[in-house]
Amino acid sequence: MTSSRLPNKVLMQAAGKPMLEHLVNRLKTVQSLSKIVLATTINETDDQLEEFAKRMNIGCYRGSESDVMQRVICAAESAEADIVVEITGDCPIIDPQLVEQVIRIFISNQIDYVSNSHIRSYPDGMDTQVFKLATLKHSAAMTEDQLDHEHVTLHIRNHPELFSKLNLVSPPETHWPGLGLTLDEPRDYEILKKIIEYFQPTNPLFGCRDVIALLRERPEWVAINREVVRKGDT
Repeated sequence: MTSSRLPNKVLMQAAGKPMLEHLVNRLKTVQSLSKIVLATTINETDDQLEEFAKRMNIGCYRGSESDVMQRVICAAESAEADIVVEITGDCPIIDPQLVEQVIRIFISNQIDYVSNSHIRSYPDGMDTQVFKLATLKHSAAMTEDQLDHEHVTLHIRNHPELFSKLNLVSPPETHWPGLGLTLDEPRDYEILKKIIEYFQPTNPLFGCRDVIALLRERPEWVAINREVVRKGDT
């Protein structure tokens, strides 16, 4: 709730629902997920997120604002999880089928970490990463670097000699690595709200392909947040 660029962003409304509700509703349709836990902070400003979790009938774990790695570990432990599927709260239109695909790749391979965003090919906002809780705990025990603990899997991703990983690369029809579909700034909210409200009446669980087909026909929408600089961009 204390996002510096867009405060309270996850509860901003589109089609009469908070952005976070759109995300949770999508994740509830992912076949392989057994439980959803909202991992938020102990800040008083996030009390309303705990209330949101209760209303949505999902789990909630509250922990450190800065040590996100430990917060995710504790959230997973609260759900007695073995495998963790981490989705950030600023991806309100993530494709449930894409989440399922990344999970199945992980389950089908003897691998430590699978994502579709380590090598960027899908639009920003479709990011999914899957790993065992034991792997994340092992990683956490190996680093005290503040940046590693702020960015949950950074240590795993930066050490291929320690952790094996796979990256799902997009097929041509959904390949648009420069497209921003994550909720970081007011201009992102503007385009995401347009997309959600366009599909809501007939196709509320629209996928990545649907979004890209729509935006190919509406370059003026793409232009709304084209100049937004993402964290990590150079």
